Amino acid sequence: MAYDVLEGSDPFKGPSFSLKSRIRRGIWGIVCALFFRPTPKPLGQWRVFLLRSFGARMGSGCNVHQSVKIWAPWNLEMGDEATLAERVVCYSMATVKLGKKAVVSQGSHLCAGTHDYTDPSFPLKAKPISIGEEAWVCADAFVGPGVTVGDGAVLGARGVATKDVAAWTVWAGNPAKYIKDRVVKGAKNS
Repeated sequence: MAYDVLEGSDPFKGPSFSLKSRIRRGIWGIVCALFFRPTPKPLGQWRVFLLRSFGARMGSGCNVHQSVKIWAPWNLEMGDEATLAERVVCYSMATVKLGKKAVVSQGSHLCAGTHDYTDPSFPLKAKPISIGEEAWVCADAFVGPGVTVGDGAVLGARGVATKDVAAWTVWAGNPAKYIKDRVVKGAKNS
């Protein structure tokens, strides 16, 4: 799925996104600067309302910190009680989906876009990201385009996920590598 990316566009010769997309992002930028970012931390439901107003699909009890940078809210989907913490960058050129109770910790970067570096025109490619239910993307981690972080998985602090992270496992490093299975005390999988 191409999302808002103009297929076959050459970023050296013109925009990679439609005029409609650029206008929507411009309006979102103004609303974000005036009404989203200046809000105090306790006004999280106001921020959720603003995101919904721009097409985000938000579950109940979601928490989005005011310092989060969301590129295109209409490509954001958050399950019940999911969290985007301080200074998260959600580069949602394609769909970025967080499952129920998923947590993306401070300073993390969810990047749903890349370029085809084998093509001389260097076209933009948008690929969706999925963070599973009860998954945790730890502080300053990076999740790349097209990556799925499975249910209950943990991507350790400053980890770089360029490929899928299996459900109920712990990964860390650059590039992220499997460390061990995640066992939750008192849960069915323990």
